[in-house]
Amino acid sequence: MAVPKRKMSRSNTRHRRAQWKAVAVSLVACESCHQPKQSHIACPSCGTYNRRQVLEV
Repeated sequence: MAVPKRKMSRSNTRHRRAQWKAVAVSLVACESCHQPKQSHIACPSCGTYNRRQVLEV
């Protein structure tokens, strides 16, 4: 198991952690109803995914 040889300084730790940011989800337009939706997820407004009806709305 990997074990650090020396203690990491506070400035190095904080410098590394500064890169971890929350990112807003990206939205795309639905192909059938043109409403915004998350990619790779069924549309919540019309229930289609990959041009097929998969949810009953």
